[in-house]
Amino acid sequence: MSRHFLSQLTGSFAMPAAENPTVAMVEAAYQHHGLDWRYINCEVSPENLADSVRGARAMGWAGFNCSLPHKVNVIDYLDGLGTSAAVIGAVNCAVRRDGKFIGENTDGKGFLQSLMTVIDPKGIKAVMFGAGGAARACAVEMALSGLSEITIVNRDATRGQILVDLINSKTPAKANLVVWDHAFHVPADSAIVVNATSIGLYPDIDARVNVEMASITPSMVVGDIIPNPPRTLFIRESEAKGCRVIDGLGMLVNQGVIGIKYWTGLDVDADVMRRTVEEIFAG
Repeated sequence: MSRHFLSQLTGSFAMPAAENPTVAMVEAAYQHHGLDWRYINCEVSPENLADSVRGARAMGWAGFNCSLPHKVNVIDYLDGLGTSAAVIGAVNCAVRRDGKFIGENTDGKGFLQSLMTVIDPKGIKAVMFGAGGAARACAVEMALSGLSEITIVNRDATRGQILVDLINSKTPAKANLVVWDHAFHVPADSAIVVNATSIGLYPDIDARVNVEMASITPSMVVGDIIPNPPRTLFIRESEAKGCRVIDGLGMLVNQGVIGIKYWTGLDVDADVMRRTVEEIFAG
């Protein structure tokens, strides 16, 4: 009887790394599907990033996730970029293809996958609060999937304008900026409203998104990228108004599902992954 003891390796490079539940979520999927794969969570400082990528190459890793603060700098050590990662200018998932590490961005793809279960963004208008890395990924993926127009609402005008210019120059969608110095009134023709800021993230769970809730109507789909708590105040209040909602836990799980598909070629059970993370956050 022949047995082998060499698992396929994947993992994550981040700093800090200890708080990231992705390792438990991905390993739960590997186990559930009987895959001889491992996911190793690594604390990697910026000065050690190049060596870490070199090490992953040397050890034959199938790929790795990159979290803060490495999503932009890791590009210098990769061999190429996927389409949306090139537009976004950030990578959170490296995939070995023909011996080369190609950078992908699964953050926005995970959000889009959640969104598509409720509404197709093609030809409609959206409002997004925030212009940071996650907002950028989500906005670009929606724009590339056929969104007609997006309003970026952001406190920092310079950062907001950078995202608006990116969408206008690199995608077919039209973008405009509103400087967020007031309670934002959501235009009635908006079909999608997304909080892509950290407002409401644990432990600050009572923080309120500065929006006129009266302007949010039941015809709108409301999304939040915050996974913890899964049901933010913004999500609960929108749901109470009759809106269909998508939570940040869906985005977290889906980007994991997409990453595993890139690495293994398999479609894994998202419910197994979601239950794992729900248990972690509930605890």
